[in-house]
Amino acid sequence: MGKGGGCVPSKTRQPPVSDDPVSDREAAPIPVHDDETNNMATTSLEPTIPAKLKIFIVFYSMYGHVEGLAKRMKKGVDGVEGVEALLYRVAETLSGDVLMKMKAPEKDVGIPEISAAELVNADGVVFGFPTRYGCMAAQMKSFFDSTGQLWKEQKLAGKPAGFFVSTGSQGGGQETTAWTAITQLTHHGMLFVPVGYTFGAGMFKMDTVRGGSPYGAGVYAGDGSREADETELALAEHQGKYMATVVKRLAQN
Repeated sequence: MGKGGGCVPSKTRQPPVSDDPVSDREAAPIPVHDDETNNMATTSLEPTIPAKLKIFIVFYSMYGHVEGLAKRMKKGVDGVEGVEALLYRVAETLSGDVLMKMKAPEKDVGIPEISAAELVNADGVVFGFPTRYGCMAAQMKSFFDSTGQLWKEQKLAGKPAGFFVSTGSQGGGQETTAWTAITQLTHHGMLFVPVGYTFGAGMFKMDTVRGGSPYGAGVYAGDGSREADETELALAEHQGKYMATVVKRLAQN
C-alpha cells in the first residue's frame, strides 16, 4: 500500500470487524419490516384527542321555567369545542300528592337525578333553581346540605360554578337569590363565575320584560303561565358558552 493510496480488499478476504459497536451500527442500518414501519407512522402521526371537559348543569324546576333555561344553556356549552354539558336534576323533596295539588307537570325522565358525590367528576358546575323568598328553593338547599363529605374533604375546592334562577316577578329576587346562594360556593372553596355584562346590548334591553342579571341568567315566571322569551333564553345560552370558555381557559393553564 502506498503512502497516500487506498487499499482495495481482496474478493476472498473479509473486511476487518471494528471493535467499536457504535461504528458497526452506523455502518449497518437495522432493517425495518413493513409492519413496524406502519406502527411507527401511526404512533408518531396519529393525533392525541383529549377527553372533553364536562360542565354539569344541575337544577331544580317545579314548573319547567328553570329547566327551559338549563336546556338552552346546554346548547351554549356544547357550542364550545372540547367542552360538553350534562343535564342533571336534584331530587324532589315534595310528595307526589303535594305536587299534584300544586299542578306541577311530570319530570323529564330523560334527565337523571344527581347525587352529591358525582359533583367531583365535573370540571365546572352551573346551578339553577327558582327562588323562595329571596333564597334558593328547598330542594336545591337540600342537595347542598348533602355535600357535607365533599366539604369536609374539600373535593370541590377550585371548581368554577355559576347560577341561574327563576322568580315570579321583577321584584322577586333575581339578584338576591344569587347573593344568598354564593355562601354555598364560598364554604366549598368554589370559584363563583358571574356572567357580568358579557352579554353586551342584551343586558340593557328595556323594550320587553327580561329576567337575568350580571349574576346569571333568569326568567320571570309570573303566575307560572309565562314562558321564557327569546332574550332570556339567549342569555342562558350565552352564559353556557361563557362558562365553557372560562372552564376551558382554566384547564389549559
